[in-house]
Amino acid sequence: MATKGKAAIGFIFITLLIDVIGFGIIIPVMPGLISKLKGVSVSAAATYGMWLTVAYSFMQLIFSPIIGNLSDKYGRRPVLLFSLFGFGIDYLFLALAPSYSWLFIGRIIAGITGASFTTASAYIADVSTPENRAKNFGMIGAAFGLGFIIGPLLGGVISHFGERMPFYAAASLALLNWAYGYFVLPESLSKENRREFNWKKANPVSSLKKLKKFPSIGGLIISMLLLYIAAHAVMSNWSYFTIERFKWTELMVGISLTVVGVLVGLVQAGLTRIINPKLGNEKSIYLGLTLYALGMILFGLANQSWMMFVFLVPYCLGGLAQPALQATMAGKVPPNEQGELQGALTSVMSLASIVGPFIMNGLFSFFTKKGAPIYLPGAPFFLGCILMTAAAVVAFKTLHPGKTIQPV
Repeated sequence: MATKGKAAIGFIFITLLIDVIGFGIIIPVMPGLISKLKGVSVSAAATYGMWLTVAYSFMQLIFSPIIGNLSDKYGRRPVLLFSLFGFGIDYLFLALAPSYSWLFIGRIIAGITGASFTTASAYIADVSTPENRAKNFGMIGAAFGLGFIIGPLLGGVISHFGERMPFYAAASLALLNWAYGYFVLPESLSKENRREFNWKKANPVSSLKKLKKFPSIGGLIISMLLLYIAAHAVMSNWSYFTIERFKWTELMVGISLTVVGVLVGLVQAGLTRIINPKLGNEKSIYLGLTLYALGMILFGLANQSWMMFVFLVPYCLGGLAQPALQATMAGKVPPNEQGELQGALTSVMSLASIVGPFIMNGLFSFFTKKGAPIYLPGAPFFLGCILMTAAAVVAFKTLHPGKTIQPV
């Protein structure tokens, strides 16, 4: 059984890795493509990029609970394959897009089908024990990190052959991923652990309300929401910020994201497995959120390109927090509702991906446009620091109701 579980984790890791490589390939070239299609500056392109993220995230907010519940009824494998095929179609839309509206259509398709991480999380929960759950959830971050080692750098290099080539490469990888899953990926949810599909549960509102049934989940979900919103200071703005602030090229953006991938991979696949068992989930949460906040404020203060690379170290070490938060919540949910829980958590992430870009991209555009009261491209990072700190406070209050935080 242990060998079967390890093999299943290996399968899902490779599937997610290929998925993230395809996603990472297109990141360095998106600002330039949007600027060209709309005929605007990078500062203004950040706003249009925001709408693409919002379109994708809104569809995920609506459809992720449905996908999660479907995986509880029919199994993880068919739902995951459907998701991967949808990503391939999305990238083809982006590759062929003659206008900005085509980008929108592609993002909507990807949002509807984009449940690979939702279903993968439930898959990992299926094959994990309480002792190794946090370690296995850390493999999601490891796949994300390794994918970002390869993807953005590959995208930056491929962009020299044409600005559309990275999108064709991403489409090829996504469809290859689908084929890989079709022939290799086993089912993880046994028939006795499946349950009937329920439309009342398969919507964002009821899915989020479901979390109130479990002790401590309500407060921890707020902490996770704050973390996700804060992370968009980096996720939604990195390319725009570095191009605007330091005049980076697509290749330089790709290299920087490759460094992010190396660091995230080391944290999630290595340090999480060492530090989490020693500190426990709770202390890992506090340590990770503190390091996230430190990294954010340092990004905002950076005035040289090399500083961004140095400051990535504390920021990426903050990745200790998310697996610990996720493991804490997953440990309070029965096996036949893991898909529903992960669908709800993805809905929270999608909600943050709607709110986050609005706030962070909006701040970036406001403080970098002509006529801004002050030129402050790092404004989103300063807000991100505040939100990460708030997430730590909420987590502490949830896990220790009635206690007060003692000053250091």
